[in-house]
Amino acid sequence: MENNLLEKEKILDVKNLSKEFPGVKALTDFNFDLYKGEVHCLVGENGAGKSTFIKLLSGAFQPDNGEMIIGSENHKFFTPQMARRLGIQTVYQEDVLVPQITAAENIFLGTELVNSKKFFVSYKAIMNQANELAQQLGISLRVGEIYERLSPPDQQFVKILKALAQKPKVLILDEPTQAFNINDIGLVIQMVKRISKEGVGVIYIAHDLDEIIEVADRVTVLRDGVIIKTHNKILETFKPDLLAKEMIGRPVDLFYKKKESPVGDYVFEVCDLKLKESSMPINFKVRQGEILGIAGLKGAGRSEIARAIFGAYRKHQGKVFYKGKDITPENPIQAVKSGIALLTESKNVDGLFMGMPVDQNITVVGLDSLGKFFLNLKKERKLSRDYVKKLNIKTPSLDKEVKFLSGGNQQKVVLAKWLFKGVNILIVDEPTHGIDVNAKTEVYELFTELAASGKSIIMISSEMPELISLSDRIIIIRNYGISKVLDKSEINEENILSGFMGGN
Repeated sequence: MENNLLEKEKILDVKNLSKEFPGVKALTDFNFDLYKGEVHCLVGENGAGKSTFIKLLSGAFQPDNGEMIIGSENHKFFTPQMARRLGIQTVYQEDVLVPQITAAENIFLGTELVNSKKFFVSYKAIMNQANELAQQLGISLRVGEIYERLSPPDQQFVKILKALAQKPKVLILDEPTQAFNINDIGLVIQMVKRISKEGVGVIYIAHDLDEIIEVADRVTVLRDGVIIKTHNKILETFKPDLLAKEMIGRPVDLFYKKKESPVGDYVFEVCDLKLKESSMPINFKVRQGEILGIAGLKGAGRSEIARAIFGAYRKHQGKVFYKGKDITPENPIQAVKSGIALLTESKNVDGLFMGMPVDQNITVVGLDSLGKFFLNLKKERKLSRDYVKKLNIKTPSLDKEVKFLSGGNQQKVVLAKWLFKGVNILIVDEPTHGIDVNAKTEVYELFTELAASGKSIIMISSEMPELISLSDRIIIIRNYGISKVLDKSEINEENILSGFMGGN
């Protein structure tokens, strides 16, 4: 590089890293490097490969190919213990700390801070060192407060301070400003700049392009697991519109061609839904036969909204109506009785009984229709067989345990279960997560057929091609509120990305 990064020490060099999951190439020939004292930002929409990369670096995943060089050591893979030993610390969005102990105790949990007698933990030393660390970074933090009583921004500071207490060479920050309001994001940026001046190499992941431009020395753009370009602040001026265009721009042949069908009148309505007292009220309607896409970044509140509608997530306020009638459910049982179904992303946890056969999974929520006192097993078999045929579920027999089916066929069994129950509103959260390309197409065709038959579908997805291909309209969620609503003619990658960033 023809800039002053050449004068710095390269502390991380990743070469030709690849990782594939069933049906998904998460990273392909990924090359990345990091210099001492540099802030190197990664940008890309949901599913671009950012999270996969940091999990490879932290040892949570192992690559299929490639090598990672840190210092003078070459490695084909890391374990979490190796990553920590080599000086790699990761701060994830999710909480991984102990809620019931103080901020200071969390910061130094696992490190050896003892008093002069060498037998007991010195709480005074912990408090002093936590305060000193916070002051060095210009952070005002009550280190003696119980962690769960701190505000979300202060909890985020504790996670970052805990990582820094390990004296890392490489610090990975995954959406570090997610918990902050727009006025406080600058505090994080200033802190990151101070960290880098101390010689720590920072890998910074965020979706707000203005934030990226403010903090980055270099920016690498990822799309569909492939590096599009790396930009250098010394050599060029970062431009948000250029970065945004590089994040999108897929070839047309990646998009599923949906068969269009007419939609009916509005039948389902969500009114003044607030998940938190401070969040904006959410209002939207769904037509009969419509597929309404819900987009948003991780942590924006998409899944929480779905679960609140289904009665599985405590909300601050809000009502749900079907054909003008108030059907607001207090729990999932009431939701199902009112004709609402929720297909969660974790179908193996709360969507299916993995050790039960196909036919019993299909009928489990509608046993009341198979007899009042005794189950009509002959009827159960016939109806199950009908749904297996209708949904083209590939299984050797109805007696096969669901855990032995492919991911795509498991998803079809979940759909069959709710269709057997006779629901009218299908809420599907990441419907094709973890299934291969061919199975995705089958699920898309099934959704299209269900919509054409009059079912209303609310589809939450992180996959841009999926949203664009299937949705009749799209609602974009940001900070637990609606950022943007796109009609059919407005649905494209650029408008969705703009909604992610808070554009109008």
